[in-house]
Amino acid sequence: MNILVVGSGGREHALIKSLKKNPQVETIYALPGNGGIARDAKCIPIGAKEIGEIVDFAVLKNVDFAVVAPDDPLALGAVDELEAAGVPCFGPTKAAARIESSKVFAKKLMEKYGIPTAKCRVFDSADAAREYVKTAPLPTVIKADGLALGKGVIIAQTREEAEKAIADMMEAKVFGDSGTRVVIEEFLEGPEVSVLAFTDGKTVKPMVSSMDHKRALDGDQGLNTGGMGTIAPNPYYTQEVADRCMKEIFLPTVRAMAQEGCPFKGCLYFGLMVTKDGPKVIEYNCRFGDPETQVVLPLLKSDLLTVMMAVRNETMADCPVEFSDGAACCVVMASKGYPQHYEKGFPISLIPDTEEITTYVAGAKLGEKDALITNGGRVLGITATAATLKEAVRKAYGAVEKTHFENAYYRRDIGRRALSKEA
Repeated sequence: MNILVVGSGGREHALIKSLKKNPQVETIYALPGNGGIARDAKCIPIGAKEIGEIVDFAVLKNVDFAVVAPDDPLALGAVDELEAAGVPCFGPTKAAARIESSKVFAKKLMEKYGIPTAKCRVFDSADAAREYVKTAPLPTVIKADGLALGKGVIIAQTREEAEKAIADMMEAKVFGDSGTRVVIEEFLEGPEVSVLAFTDGKTVKPMVSSMDHKRALDGDQGLNTGGMGTIAPNPYYTQEVADRCMKEIFLPTVRAMAQEGCPFKGCLYFGLMVTKDGPKVIEYNCRFGDPETQVVLPLLKSDLLTVMMAVRNETMADCPVEFSDGAACCVVMASKGYPQHYEKGFPISLIPDTEEITTYVAGAKLGEKDALITNGGRVLGITATAATLKEAVRKAYGAVEKTHFENAYYRRDIGRRALSKEA
């Protein structure tokens, strides 16, 4: 089989490494891929948002199955266009991808169908939003309506911070048109849990839970990032919480999307908070999370391609999805200065992958003599699996210490909170 994967980061590298395990897979094309992915797939210099060129390439190469991984091409209708051209796809349609591409759509869906989430107000006017935050309880959460690379959320501790966030999003357009509308919602408290789930629009099969570490610095300090590391499973996601999520959130969400005429088929990401009143939805994503994918897929015992095809063909009810009982830890090695200014172009020295250690390449390109050099903020995701979380964390950091590039930076406390919960 010829497989096409759209995207260029660590998530896509993890997907490709998992898809390669299926003996039916002959060639994997990555559009556009990156220097590390080039060692596992054929990278084609077509951007993830160049939908017409992606479709033309897929047809030309007789692609048997396509996986659209990032949010932007999903929101632009890549799956719709590929399917219309006769290319079977894993991923939601443009209409279904609105569950991530429009926070207003998602909040209205949850309100209509009684899915637990934070109370909110939606604003099209900066003046009206400013007036509201003058008396809103603090802290308050301000979100750009559209896609913003995971950075369009501000937790304002003061009224001044809230007003600045509104001005930045709605007037200065720091997130472009994504900030034309904002959602202002109550601040929820409790541990966060990420759960990715396979769904064919009817059946929901959750993957192992995970815990992301978004802040740039140790102790959850510093700026928000795309993710500095993650662990799985999340100790706060108990069986009791899982049962409530299935009954109150997962199945109701999938049924709501079908009821609204846009059934969701693909990987539905539930960003949850376990509050004193039970689990609530912080956000939905319409695709695999990054870097959550880098700890979830190494624990998947079932064949990924088989599961993805069952999602596309709406046969999930008959498709087993099994995970190992172990644990995984991914530590992101970033360029110093990320998520703001950072330098690129430094040679990378990697250690070989083993059964328990895998390096996923996120921001690197090939230099002279095919040497791997840094080319992004988040450069590598180094994942270790083990029987216990404590051992997975130890092995991941051991591998990080043997991996080198100039100006490398990483958090040294990935998994610490989870381990303290387990203790």
